[in-house]
Amino acid sequence: MQFVQGLPQGVYVGQTHVQHPESLSSERAELSGFNLALHVQDDPVRVQQHRMALLKEFAPHGVNKLTWMTQTHSTICHTVNQQVYFEPLVGDGLVTQQKGHAILMMTADCLPVVLGNADGTEVANLHAGWRGLAGGIIENTIATMQTQPTWAWLGACISQPCFEIGAEVKQAFCEKYPLEFAFKAGEQAGKYYADLYAIARYILEQHGVALVSGGDQCTYTQTDDYFSYRRNAKTGRMATFVFMQE
Repeated sequence: MQFVQGLPQGVYVGQTHVQHPESLSSERAELSGFNLALHVQDDPVRVQQHRMALLKEFAPHGVNKLTWMTQTHSTICHTVNQQVYFEPLVGDGLVTQQKGHAILMMTADCLPVVLGNADGTEVANLHAGWRGLAGGIIENTIATMQTQPTWAWLGACISQPCFEIGAEVKQAFCEKYPLEFAFKAGEQAGKYYADLYAIARYILEQHGVALVSGGDQCTYTQTDDYFSYRRNAKTGRMATFVFMQE
């Protein structure tokens, strides 16, 4: 497991890949690899074993709890610390001030965004497809945090040359922010190529997050590294994680 460098001491951030030494075999080729999602018709026992393998990797850093979500492309953000939830929380953002508590988001083309403050005492993790970005998932997550985030890390998502959208998607963004620069005209009338990384960077900068890293991968083209929903709608999911060492 590789962790992002240059973060506050004791803060660990990263994203899983398709390839993983603890990945179990699957009868379905499209789900082969280290799938961590329960909602893609994978064997739930296999998925839970993958999740336990992840917890085992985090344990040396004092992690004793993982929180996952039922993600819905919403703008809903929850704060989770010592609580134990018997049903998955519904939403697309998580905030924690609890050390040893890893918060995770699943993606396979959408953009994962991790946030944190300068002191390493609060972190957040959010799932940003175009609907969430346009709706305000970044803004709502920042508003949920108790402290001002000073840094962000952007996990792997679909890159602009591979992400064609309709005019209504561009309009949803450009009515809210001057984001025309993040769209390139497509080959067909009314079609555009959207840069999720550029959109997220702009929104983060507008909300005082000056240090933004990551954002240089492509889930669609890097077939050995990432699952991609646009490449295969029956695919698995990666997990982006953040935790503060206990």
